[in-house]
Amino acid sequence: MPPNSRRTPVAIWNEEDVIAGRRVKAFVTILRTTGCWWSRKQGCTMCGYNLASEEGIGLPELRAQLEKALASYSGERMVKIYNSGSFLDKREIPLEFREDVFRGFAEAERVLFESRPEFVTEETLGELPSDKVSVAIGLESSNDDVLRGCVRKGFSVGEYATAARMLGSFRIPLRTYLLLKPPFLTERQSVEDAKLSVSFASEFSESVSINPLNVQKGTLVEELWRRGDYRPPWLWSLIEVLKSEKRVGTRVFSSPTGGGTPRGAHNCTRCDRKVLEAIQRFTFSQDQSEFDQSQCECKTEWSALTGVQDVMSTSVDVNRYLDSELELE
Repeated sequence: MPPNSRRTPVAIWNEEDVIAGRRVKAFVTILRTTGCWWSRKQGCTMCGYNLASEEGIGLPELRAQLEKALASYSGERMVKIYNSGSFLDKREIPLEFREDVFRGFAEAERVLFESRPEFVTEETLGELPSDKVSVAIGLESSNDDVLRGCVRKGFSVGEYATAARMLGSFRIPLRTYLLLKPPFLTERQSVEDAKLSVSFASEFSESVSINPLNVQKGTLVEELWRRGDYRPPWLWSLIEVLKSEKRVGTRVFSSPTGGGTPRGAHNCTRCDRKVLEAIQRFTFSQDQSEFDQSQCECKTEWSALTGVQDVMSTSVDVNRYLDSELELE
């Protein structure tokens, strides 16, 4: 890794998001840090974000990254600060740097960052400007068996709920990330698990983001995918989850990373773009009629292969075993 990369954010870009029902412009940056402590201990089966981390990154390097990020900031109403672990972990993000971030982005109406639940405490929340922050937690599934056996998340549903209630007591909005199709679940099992998880998480959350698994480098999931024992979810499955029942007032949405590629959620090359566009529209409108025109012949294939997985009691990529010409990128 080049020496100057320690003083430069991993990425900076702009997108749109929602604050209190209003569609707003969002500024996004990914900071390079020492990384997620859980990744160093064991790590989640699908997460490769720690590849962008590096030991020895401290306050001087973080401040240099922040300076570069602020140089690109144009007053967007929402700011999203990502790092490979937890913004509230003082070993990764020192308290002094957190204060720098909030001063630097004082013009923003909302600053969103991510944390594992073990760092959501009265002490850490008391150090935040609670009137402008939002915390995102990657719950992934509301089923402890899935968290342990499929995701290897390193915390329980109960620990998430404790953190969510703590955020509620501080009146800090929560965004919950849910994972669609962890390894070892069939397509149908993953859809049902995600639907139940939406219902559970929406009771605590201002918004719920459905994240279809994308195959990241250097992960257990990549090993399974390369040998044909895993296929990322179909976009048809994602639509089924986006239609889930939820608490009134909770926004459920998705921005599929790698959507339409072999490593990301995909249907077929004929309909991927059209379906992804419908999902994007739904993200802001929350109107299920956005999916009415999303039809394709491959939907029959999706339904049939889902049934074959059920009959065979397997989560492997059945279609790959039937089609040996599938090319992986």
